[in-house]
Amino acid sequence: MPTQTAESQSNLSPKEAIELLKEGNQRFVSREMRERDLLAQVEETSKGQFPFACIVGCIDSRVPATTVFDQGIGSLFVATVAGNIINEDILGSLEFGCAAAGSKAIIVLGHTSCGAVKGACDSVELGNLTSLLSKINASVKETVEPNDPSMRNSSNLPFVNEVAKNNVLRSVENIRVKSNVLRRLEEDGKITIVGAMYDVNTGQVSFLD
Repeated sequence: MPTQTAESQSNLSPKEAIELLKEGNQRFVSREMRERDLLAQVEETSKGQFPFACIVGCIDSRVPATTVFDQGIGSLFVATVAGNIINEDILGSLEFGCAAAGSKAIIVLGHTSCGAVKGACDSVELGNLTSLLSKINASVKETVEPNDPSMRNSSNLPFVNEVAKNNVLRSVENIRVKSNVLRRLEEDGKITIVGAMYDVNTGQVSFLD
């Protein structure tokens, strides 16, 4: 599998970038991942990188973005933070990836059984984690079902997963609202910003947009 170059990156449209990720995930779940000489890619990228997409993912060890999208070294920018929330530093990283380095897509990648989301559902308080989880609270509140308070916690996995999906969609919107740079790039058709959910049971990524 060839390493991304300035030319291959430039020739991709935002839609094609998403298709590359969908195709890569399909190879992953089908056990048909492409063979790569990763050390050769280390050498090939040593003087420059041209990733075609940026992933905002969770720190969860079960969701290694480069692996689940079957990509090699130099193909993806990956920013991880518990609960795939959006803050100033993540936005700055994405602006670098797209406006400065030419990536064509931003994917906010949430996942099922997310520990950060479970923590928000349970109103966990622990040091700096308290502030991080507070950024997920709005997604907990907007997930209206079930109404029964006894079911609105981490023991109800369907509820947790619905909150996780809503949190992804909120993060996508936060990127557009809080970054004029990225919003304008999307409005000009130079990038696309989408959400996706990874299933920790199957390895399948489902795109939400």
